[in-house]
Amino acid sequence: MGIQSGLPAGFSPDVYDVIVVGAGYAGVVCARRLAESCGFKVAILERRGHIAGNAYDYADEAGVLVHKYGPHIYHTISDRVNDFLSRFTDWTDYQHKVLANIHGTLMPVPFNHRSLRLAFGDERGERLYQKLVDTFGENKKVPIMELREKNDPELVEVADYVYENVFLHYTMKQWGQAPDQIDPSVMGRVPVFVGDDDRYFPTSTYQGMPAQGYTALFERMLEHDLISVFLDVDARDLLRLTETSASVCGRPYGGEIIYTGPLDELFGLDLGPLPYRSLDMVFETLDVDQFQPVGTVNYTTSEDFTRITEFKNMTGQVLPGRTTIMREYPQPYEPGRGQTPYYAILDDANRDLYKRYRARISGLVNFHCVGRLAEYRYYDMDGVTASALELSDEIISEHN
Repeated sequence: MGIQSGLPAGFSPDVYDVIVVGAGYAGVVCARRLAESCGFKVAILERRGHIAGNAYDYADEAGVLVHKYGPHIYHTISDRVNDFLSRFTDWTDYQHKVLANIHGTLMPVPFNHRSLRLAFGDERGERLYQKLVDTFGENKKVPIMELREKNDPELVEVADYVYENVFLHYTMKQWGQAPDQIDPSVMGRVPVFVGDDDRYFPTSTYQGMPAQGYTALFERMLEHDLISVFLDVDARDLLRLTETSASVCGRPYGGEIIYTGPLDELFGLDLGPLPYRSLDMVFETLDVDQFQPVGTVNYTTSEDFTRITEFKNMTGQVLPGRTTIMREYPQPYEPGRGQTPYYAILDDANRDLYKRYRARISGLVNFHCVGRLAEYRYYDMDGVTASALELSDEIISEHN
């Protein structure tokens, strides 16, 4: 069916068995499964001018393949997620590594054997590492709260160093909070890795990058005769909900509706906005082969940005003499200002507000919320895919 900008004249929702709002992971995975498993005709309505949601990538003016909405690194322990997505792409063998710039020294994070030697000197760092091995064993992620609970002054010193230099200032920038506003339970979960594996996702069974990029992966998922994609279409202008029915384009709609957008915006924020943090992403092309040694460097003790991403280090793209980097500046999210809501602020009050919005659709048997925004939670790409596979399972079972 294809991809086009805007709705055609005389667009009729009744032609479609399913209307999907959003062309990111949640919406496209559901669309593909329902088209091929049920023979459903699917219309995808996407507010932006492109597919692939926040995973969208493109070649910038310098020819560098960049991720428009920040770095996306594929990793999962799920055989099902990997099997499904691997139908539409080959994967590179990229293994994500992150360094923290701590007072000018680049140290692996999560904090590990090499980090200890860099932070405390070779001799003392090695002795501290052996104490961690003796206490917890090798190749273990140990939350710093567990270090504190051992009541060993040296282990407490390690915990304090990691808290202060890796976690505290970075988190203050990311979430716009003062130290006394940061939940102590979150601090306690910050890990030290007792081992030499300096990958950021050492326990993920599958890691890599789509060989031709994320947008190409989505294009292949959408290659189905029963799927039509309409870009630059704001579903809020077309969709109306009551407690018992849904209408599209002013007429009752009896097919399945899969909604992946912000639930509060669908109701005009009338109970108040669901809070998020956003990011201002600043891209810069440099006339060098490589700017930094890894894909991501976190600035945990300095600067007003949180991290710098260099995309060629992740994609493996060969482009001599030019590279593009991106700095991320956290900021509050304000609806209506053209920002992207990235991180839900998940405290009790905000979860309760989400439940109040969600209660409004509880009586709609054909309206389904799925994805990071619609479920108001943080998801990695594999988590969104898993949620979409589960929802599509339910819909398929109802119709087969």
